[in-house]
Amino acid sequence: MKFEEFTYLFEDYLINQGVSQFWAAYFNLAVNLFILGLITFIADRIIRKIIVSGFKMFSVKTKTTFDDFLVESNFPRYVAHIISLFFLKYILPFILKEFPDILNVFNIAINVYGVVLIVKIIRSILRSLKRYLKTKEQYSDKPLESYLQVILIFVWGVAIIFIIYELTGKDILSLASLGAASAIILLIFKDTILGFVASIQVSVNDIVRIGDWITFSKFGADGTVIDINLATVRVQNWDNTFTTIPTYSLIADSFQNWRGMQESGGRRIRRSIFIKQSSIKFLSLEMMENLKKIQLVSNYIDHRQLEIERHNQRVNADKSVLINGRNQTNFGIFRKFLDSVLKQNTGVNQEMLVMVRQLQPTPQGIPLEIYCFSKDKRWENYEAIMSDIFDHVIASVPYFELELFEEPTGKDIKALKETTS
Repeated sequence: MKFEEFTYLFEDYLINQGVSQFWAAYFNLAVNLFILGLITFIADRIIRKIIVSGFKMFSVKTKTTFDDFLVESNFPRYVAHIISLFFLKYILPFILKEFPDILNVFNIAINVYGVVLIVKIIRSILRSLKRYLKTKEQYSDKPLESYLQVILIFVWGVAIIFIIYELTGKDILSLASLGAASAIILLIFKDTILGFVASIQVSVNDIVRIGDWITFSKFGADGTVIDINLATVRVQNWDNTFTTIPTYSLIADSFQNWRGMQESGGRRIRRSIFIKQSSIKFLSLEMMENLKKIQLVSNYIDHRQLEIERHNQRVNADKSVLINGRNQTNFGIFRKFLDSVLKQNTGVNQEMLVMVRQLQPTPQGIPLEIYCFSKDKRWENYEAIMSDIFDHVIASVPYFELELFEEPTGKDIKALKETTS
């Protein structure tokens, strides 16, 4: 018995039982469609299990991880659905031979589902490719998510064109229709297009990478970039909160990227203390002898004093008054002391700039700035190194008969009132 004759068995049976030709044909159609649907469902399950199992066995034996990602993204399942779809496409014309309108509806549905299934297969491949490239060091910090989204938008755009063509039977690629569609797309996907342009510029110009520490005050972001996609950049802040920044803002606004510091030999320490100006004075012989007891500046004081005395003798300076000629100051010796402290500190990178400098005087005193770089760039260790340096600096100030400036407190005012009363 031929397959085509088999599809009419139930109809012949109903006619023999006295059912009219019209109803017998539709009852026969319903039964055939039910049987076909059941066979297709069972076949799809079996084919899917075979393909998925075979794909898993194949992926285990290969060295590459790309096929593993294909399995995780359901690629074998979608391929199995394609086989079932071809089976339906082949069988339906035999069953719906006398129902061309219904056959046309089924063909449209199958074609539309086929287009959607192809998009899902492409999406599965792209996602697997993205995850695979993420395992490669040279691609780990690239905004692959942005490129994936752009390709998927293009694929879905083409798919929608085919779906509309299948549903309406009209060619939407005419010049007028294409112009109108372009205008609508530009309006709807304005932010997406801007994000796409921005992500390309970010990648080509290497503005931001995944893993970079950025500070973006406008959006309250201060932390590590964990994701860059078509529309947004996701930043995990140091307090473990998350900030989402529009990708376009990375090229439209100003922000701070700390990558240069992280890739350099050290992290900069730049901080000042304020010295009370009235505490700065020339060194008397007695003060000079006391300061010579400080080992880090003892040799410097002797060498410097010898140079100063030769100069004063050459210019015949009257040293009965201390201001005449050249003299050492407690502030100058203190700067030299701090310079020696920094150069002996193992936490400071000695191959980078190390400097102690005096800045322009302010109403709060004279700023004495320490400028150097810590070897350890990790935040907690950097803060510890900087704190150790300034603990030592602040504790050393009184030994040079200098004073730090600070605003008077209530206790200071109370003590002043007691001394004047």
